[in-house]
Amino acid sequence: MMTSTILRTATRYLFPLLMLFSIFLLIRGHDEPGGGFIGGLLAAMSFAMYALAYDVPTARLMLRVDPKYLVGVGLLLAGLAGVFGLVWNAPYMTTYWWHPETGPLAGQHLGTPLIFDIGVYLVVIGVTLMIVFNLAEE
Repeated sequence: MMTSTILRTATRYLFPLLMLFSIFLLIRGHDEPGGGFIGGLLAAMSFAMYALAYDVPTARLMLRVDPKYLVGVGLLLAGLAGVFGLVWNAPYMTTYWWHPETGPLAGQHLGTPLIFDIGVYLVVIGVTLMIVFNLAEE
């Protein structure tokens, strides 16, 4: 366990910024570079930094869910993103878009690629943190 006051203070301030930036990368990824993979890596790196500054049990508490569940939910979301095509008698993983005209998402285009990216985001966070936490606990 690291006992550096500077690292702990920096981690406390950087963690929310890194998580916010990872969500930004996730959301922008279906239009521009970024997406679920790089956003998930950045989020996992944030938790790994937290585990390094404090300890693994504290980082697990910060995560609030077992990384295995993130992998399961992520795989489910990524798989379900393809089912929309089957429902409308199209090939699996056919892309569908929704354009809300009212509400907080007005003017945005939402679709199955975003659902798939969220699934990838969760899988990458879960797998990476399972590896990092197990290595750090040894």
